[in-house]
Amino acid sequence: MTIQPTSISSFGKGAGRGSRPWLAPASFAGRVAALIFHLLPKLALIALLALPFATRAEAQGFNPFGWFQQTFPRYRSPQPGYDYQRGYRPQPGARRTRTKPKAGHPVEKASHKPTVPPSFFVAVLGDSLGQMLCQGLTDALADHPEIAVLRKTHESSGLVRDDFYDWTKAVKDLLASGQKLDVAVILIGSNDHQSLRVGNATYEPGTPQWTEIYNRRIETIAGLFRDAKIPLLWVGLPIMKSDRFSAEMASLNDLYRDHAAKAGATFIDVWDAFGDANGKFNTYGPDVSGQTVRLRTSDGIHFTKAGARKLAQFVETEVLRIFDATKPRDDATLATIETTTPAGASTLNGMKMAPVKPPIGPVLPLTGPVLAPGGTLATTTSTLQKNGQADDLADKTYVTGDALKPKPGRADDFSWPPN
Repeated sequence: MTIQPTSISSFGKGAGRGSRPWLAPASFAGRVAALIFHLLPKLALIALLALPFATRAEAQGFNPFGWFQQTFPRYRSPQPGYDYQRGYRPQPGARRTRTKPKAGHPVEKASHKPTVPPSFFVAVLGDSLGQMLCQGLTDALADHPEIAVLRKTHESSGLVRDDFYDWTKAVKDLLASGQKLDVAVILIGSNDHQSLRVGNATYEPGTPQWTEIYNRRIETIAGLFRDAKIPLLWVGLPIMKSDRFSAEMASLNDLYRDHAAKAGATFIDVWDAFGDANGKFNTYGPDVSGQTVRLRTSDGIHFTKAGARKLAQFVETEVLRIFDATKPRDDATLATIETTTPAGASTLNGMKMAPVKPPIGPVLPLTGPVLAPGGTLATTTSTLQKNGQADDLADKTYVTGDALKPKPGRADDFSWPPN
């Protein structure tokens, strides 16, 4: 009997063989292909249902697919703590051995900087610009743990609206609080170009009354720190994006420069540092490292983090100068200062400062007579004076131009044969 091969598409057409197509009369390869085609969806469903259980088993230390990963290392899933070369996972809490470093290879140890309590305190006052200055100064003095920067700023404040925030009262309260202060820094004024009200009277910016009242408030604040013997650094306002606003801020800087200095404060000008070569506002510019970065925000008033750090660079120099001047000195240094400091020399907090070397020395005429170390006029050789030959030698050399008689063996001795 000859069995005719049946195609896969004809499976299930025979009686009683619709649910089991692999039993249809066909070749062996056809029956295997039909069986795989029939069981493949069921195997995929079983693998999908078993995936959560396999994941849990693997998390507990049993990997059901280990035989596959050992056979095909490329598809091996990373397991933390599993040593693939030795084939085991270290037990929890097991002590790991570390190999000793080879000779000649130094061992790097973690450096822990000792914590130094701050002993020098810098108070920063002002508006939102002063707050950014405080942030930049904190970053600038991060390498000096003995210097602490205290933020005493208040946003949207100024010297005009004392009904909103009274800076004169705030400074008095700060000085009376008992807080140790060594330096005070203030940056304020970006909100001050507005009407000033005193009682029932209102004065517009630029009027003589407005300027007089504003100057008095500047001198009052600077005078409070002067009377408390605390150096005050008054930082000027920076250039602004708006030309009109820049002109208003420049006029306030003139008031700060004159009246803050009158009361003993030090004015720090930062205007040109944030402008271009033509003196115009520049959003970008060099930072403290010389790289061109964005220094100002989009509003044309405030600073970015890099801009605040650059702003603090000008204050940092003065703060460190004052800090170095107040450092305690050893006995040898103090003895030198005491002996070299003239009477009436400048002092800082009661301590005499070393005299400053003058930029130039005494003026000495180059055409005057030559003096000997003792102060007398330099003279010619005594032997020539005794013999009366000094004047004759000068006349022959410089007047008549006669050559000097060569000495034997000297370079100008051309006698032959040579002596």
